Amino acid sequence: MTFPRYPEYKDSGVPWLGEVPAHWEVCSLKRIVRMQSGDSITSEVIDETGEFPVYGGNGLRGYGSRFTHDGNFVLIGRQGALCGNINYAVGKFWASEHAIVVSPIKPVITKWLGELLRAMNLNQYSISAAQPGLSVDSIARLTTCVPSTQEQAAIANFLEREASKIDELVAEQQRLLELLNEKREAVISHAVTKGLNPDASMKPSGVEWLGEVPAHWEVMQSRRLFKVRNEPAHESDRQLTASQKHGILLQSEFVESEGRRVVEVIKGADSLKHVEPNDFVISMRSFQGGIEWSRLRGSISWHYVMLTPIKSVHGPFFAYLLKSPGYIQALRSTADLIRDGQELRYSHFIQVDLPLIPINEQARIASFLDHETAKIDALMAEAQRAIDLLQERRTALISAAVTGQIDVRAIAGKAAA
Repeated sequence: MTFPRYPEYKDSGVPWLGEVPAHWEVCSLKRIVRMQSGDSITSEVIDETGEFPVYGGNGLRGYGSRFTHDGNFVLIGRQGALCGNINYAVGKFWASEHAIVVSPIKPVITKWLGELLRAMNLNQYSISAAQPGLSVDSIARLTTCVPSTQEQAAIANFLEREASKIDELVAEQQRLLELLNEKREAVISHAVTKGLNPDASMKPSGVEWLGEVPAHWEVMQSRRLFKVRNEPAHESDRQLTASQKHGILLQSEFVESEGRRVVEVIKGADSLKHVEPNDFVISMRSFQGGIEWSRLRGSISWHYVMLTPIKSVHGPFFAYLLKSPGYIQALRSTADLIRDGQELRYSHFIQVDLPLIPINEQARIASFLDHETAKIDALMAEAQRAIDLLQERRTALISAAVTGQIDVRAIAGKAAA
């Protein structure tokens, strides 16, 4: 759908704005709003439930018994990687020191104001690489464009309606992603615990997370399949990173894929351990997403535990098994990791027994899963592309409306009628 433009434009003199409707005002934000950081609050007084919501830099943090503001406000995240994000707060609430409260000093429509600030992409003005943050004074001096309150209301109503349509389409695709992921997990879980032959005779494994297994499978203590590799880093090793999202990869590739820096470990026998292809790496976050299989030779932080196969281990098969939902849940049950903040260690790993399966059968299962997950992954990628395109359209629509690149007055009027 195409939208009309205003009949006349003028040069705003601001590069990011370009031309704006001729009758709109161009001024700094401090001419229309006052910006002030919220008040300090400790996590001890924030609960999951309570009388008043508590907002931080990334939105709602929880609830408390006191409030700092009462009304309808736009909040800007002040600190962190997501600083500049926009949230809305209505009624009585507490704004923490990590949120900037935007208070109008002249009549404005809150929804229009919030979407204008969102379109300004305030994160680009963050300072300090270690802990990104926004300077309130710097943000307040930024120049923007301001239509009449009547037009602000029309823009806000238009965006409310159009954005909700896009959000519904995004929600449909996100639900599809969830269903596909559930299917992927189910396919993996069934194959690594039941095999590929639906007519195989089954027997109780005696292990809760495995349940019944094919009669020719055995169950073995994990310490008899894997041992710890405690080998110092080699001089020629390239540094690796263990990631639940990407698996084991070169640290340089991780930085490139994530678009952010990581702290590099000073090389030395005391700080890095050697990793061989077909090793498995236990990280302190393995209880969240399983144990990672390495295809690479290199070195990794001493905080990780390297497992090397002893016998009867086909790497690609165990790469699926050690990241299957049932195994992860069994791993979690070995310790109260969340409450105690424990790191997952070898002592936890050896508490979970594993299936002993003929190597050739492991290879067949891994090959089957490669094929099946590739099909599901392709569908998931397609759904994610649809989400990305919808979100890009949403962002572009907001920007075009709040900067006057499209004239929505008549459209909003028809919808209201």
